[in-house]
Amino acid sequence: MHRHGYKGRKFGRETDQRRALKRGLMKALIENQSITTTLARAKEIRRDTEKLITIAKRGGLANRRLLIARLDDIKTADLLMDVIAPQIKRDSGYLRIERAGFRKGDNTEMGTISFVDNIDLTPATPKAKKEGK
Repeated sequence: MHRHGYKGRKFGRETDQRRALKRGLMKALIENQSITTTLARAKEIRRDTEKLITIAKRGGLANRRLLIARLDDIKTADLLMDVIAPQIKRDSGYLRIERAGFRKGDNTEMGTISFVDNIDLTPATPKAKKEGK
């Protein structure tokens, strides 16, 4: 038996539970800029989160709606599109994973996933319109 066509890790969960876990981890990463989780989970969400960042960098209403659908949270999608994406200057490789030792209970390898670039999460103030004649 071969493994062609299989994609992603199962984490010992049903499909809907796995999607909810990944969505929650991606939201936490976007809101906090860095999270510590198991190494397998970090590697799995890096792939999906980098795709979301690329979508956010493209901009536009359709891409904003796509982010809202994938993250299931308007606030996080707006944060990603309006604050984080404009500050990222690179074309790919937005996230890094650093090994963070082993968990005490079951000795699972942990990893910290964070943005490569420094991100300022304070929203940019829109420029005031100049009043004409």
